[in-house]
Amino acid sequence: MGRVRATVWAAALGTVLAGVPAAAHAGQSAPQPPPAYRAADGAGKVEGKPSTADAPLIEAGNTYEDTLGPGDRLYRLVLEQDGSDAYVSAVLRPPAGAKVSGSDGVEVEIMTTAGRSCPESTGRATFGYDAVPLAAAGVRRGSEDGDCAPAGVYYAKVTRTSAKGSDQSPWPLELKVQREPGRGPGAPTTAPSGRPTEAPSLPGTEAVSRAGGTGFNDARALGAGVWRDELRPGQTRWYRVPLDWGQRLGLGAELAAAKRTKEFTSASGGLSVTLHSPFRGQVSGKAVSYDGVQAGVTLEKTPPVDYANRFSADRGTRPVSVAGWYYVAVTMGAKVADFTEDAVPVPLTLRLEVTGNPVKAPAYTEDPAAGGFGVAAADRAAAREGLTAPEAAEAAGTRSLMRVVAGAGFGAGALLLAVLGGWVLLGRRGRPTSA
Repeated sequence: MGRVRATVWAAALGTVLAGVPAAAHAGQSAPQPPPAYRAADGAGKVEGKPSTADAPLIEAGNTYEDTLGPGDRLYRLVLEQDGSDAYVSAVLRPPAGAKVSGSDGVEVEIMTTAGRSCPESTGRATFGYDAVPLAAAGVRRGSEDGDCAPAGVYYAKVTRTSAKGSDQSPWPLELKVQREPGRGPGAPTTAPSGRPTEAPSLPGTEAVSRAGGTGFNDARALGAGVWRDELRPGQTRWYRVPLDWGQRLGLGAELAAAKRTKEFTSASGGLSVTLHSPFRGQVSGKAVSYDGVQAGVTLEKTPPVDYANRFSADRGTRPVSVAGWYYVAVTMGAKVADFTEDAVPVPLTLRLEVTGNPVKAPAYTEDPAAGGFGVAAADRAAAREGLTAPEAAEAAGTRSLMRVVAGAGFGAGALLLAVLGGWVLLGRRGRPTSA
């Protein structure tokens, strides 16, 4: 039991420390480089090909690691005619400081064996001012796309565009394949009548410390409220928020004063915020300049999470069509280092508003949770406790172990009582009876 107790305390201590920003280390003289993007645990190695002839197989429920230079790489999918939707996301990870332009980016397209693009299948994302992790997602709609409904082989084409003067070296690429089951009877088939547009009513309560992660795989869980973190020039912090069916998200981010080395200057794109869907497609984003004194970004409230949103023509509405974890990436531009002390982190405040009571999920032919869609009680608990996905998995494992230990302890106790009872009974039988 000593080892188990020590393991539990270590896990609890790690969770507490993970929520403390890096201010405790601000006294270090030399600035440390921002931590690198954390790859998915158990990701498989794959090598995309420039031709469909040798394209490697990628399967739903798996994450893969590859590298990608400018140009195309193809991967093979084998899909069923069951009305399900297949999402393929690609996260391009340039090294810190890599030279990029606003035309550089990544695109994911789902194609048939005849080379036809599945309708509305292509997702694209481009860089802003900085070389940061960049995500795009392509989709095959199994119910709506006549060309892509049949069972068989399909191809995911991932394209990296790069201007002539940009960094041309191969960069790490993370691929994730997710499957959303087909819709059952009564599920929506047409777009909602209109999108409600409004600015969020962001909370003004006292901030609670929560340190963001390095990417999708270790994003820090948050719920509604005010959260405090820190950023350095060129750094991106990642967070995740559970949104159930019918719920909406409003968010704002603020950078406070930095320790300036120059006055009367600013960095374009000094603060940027991007919101991603549960299948890693971009929902919305905004960037503003930062002068080392104050900057703030507020994103418009999302529409309610609704299955029917996928049929909308509005690009900001279409991705908000599944319940699950929505991801927030906040970046401080690298140019901020030109007029501030890089070694001194800048306070970051996040304000999150989650509105709307959860409503009943649409009819599916299967449970969509296996594909990463939906919000469970464990997800809400992770948001309350501020856990990353690896921490949540570790906590679940610890709870499972404790249940086993407790069960084993109960069983051992019951067995001991039974043995003692047997000894007492035998002892009584062996005693001479009195006259």
